[in-house]
Amino acid sequence: MADRDQRFTGRPILVSGAGRGLGEGIARHLAGEGAIVGVADINRESAEHVAAAIREGGGRAYAYGGDLGRRQEFFDVAEAFAGTAGPLRAVINNASVLVYEPIECVTEETLDRMLSAGLKSVFWGVQAFLAYRDQTATGNILNYSSPVAYRGRPHTGAYTTIKAGIAGLTRVLAGELGPEDIRVNAIAPGSVPTPATEGFVSAEQYEQRARAIPLRRNGTPRDVAQAVAFLLSDEAEFINGAMLAVDGGIIAAG
Repeated sequence: MADRDQRFTGRPILVSGAGRGLGEGIARHLAGEGAIVGVADINRESAEHVAAAIREGGGRAYAYGGDLGRRQEFFDVAEAFAGTAGPLRAVINNASVLVYEPIECVTEETLDRMLSAGLKSVFWGVQAFLAYRDQTATGNILNYSSPVAYRGRPHTGAYTTIKAGIAGLTRVLAGELGPEDIRVNAIAPGSVPTPATEGFVSAEQYEQRARAIPLRRNGTPRDVAQAVAFLLSDEAEFINGAMLAVDGGIIAAG
């Protein structure tokens, strides 16, 4: 078995929404395990910052800016990354827009923006991966769902709809793409404080969440990154169509 610390040596892995938060944590972690990481984000400056930090740490990373909710822009990013790093071994569909608000406050503009970033980008990410994947190796597609896909939380109507849709799409793709030697799985991260959630969840609310989580703590970007690395690794070679809860027991406890 390969060195556990270098499970992805030389493998090009494209991560959407990797300019900050969980996407950044995953990009850094995979690079630390030897992956060549494509850091894609709508904010090119943020993507450049993450990629530069990875390179300064001795890893390999390339930054790309683009609205990944637009099909051609996702394809452009995948083509550029594959042209530089080689055919893709995996894509991680992490990009999203987070807005919590009562259902009567959801506007057409907000819903369009959330659907584009959080759901349409998954379709385009899958298509771009199929176009630029390494045909000689097992492919991996990893999507992001959420505990809200299983539990009804007030003021998360748009976000829950998107994450529930991703859960269903993951199951469909596992059956559809499995015969092509492509594994499709999803993770459902629980309460994880990141810069992306600062405007929606206060420190006090995170403390309340921690008290309600069976493990009595919030998650960390490292918790999520380690779970992602496992699902992408050869150690998970017979796992397909799974939804891995990385939530300290939120879904299980109900």
